[in-house]
Amino acid sequence: MKKVITYGTFDLLHYGHINLLRRAKALGDYLIVALSTDEFNWDQKQKKCYFPYEQRKQLLEAIRYVDLVIPENNWDQKAADVREFRVDTFVMGNDWQGKFDFLKPYCDVVYLPRTPEISTTQIKHDLRR
Repeated sequence: MKKVITYGTFDLLHYGHINLLRRAKALGDYLIVALSTDEFNWDQKQKKCYFPYEQRKQLLEAIRYVDLVIPENNWDQKAADVREFRVDTFVMGNDWQGKFDFLKPYCDVVYLPRTPEISTTQIKHDLRR
């Protein structure tokens, strides 16, 4: 079984997220999503989420492409996750191009193109108008 992992906050879930998850799942048989915790988002990313972790987790678990959701607690856990879950492919959006190449000794690293016309940042900006 080929395992794929991706990471993110997945707040204000939208079709760009679904596109990423669908394309990530197409690269293997089993998709793991490491979901940023509220504490990690606030303490290390300076991001406040609209939906709390448990609600974001429930949304992701309801998506047919997602097989397992695990917490992302810090920036440095990726290599350990890849080893622990025996991941074959690490996937991120291409806005992170090159940032996770340090994982190449452990697995394939793939940067997928983002859905250009949608982002959570854009949604939040539009809602403030």
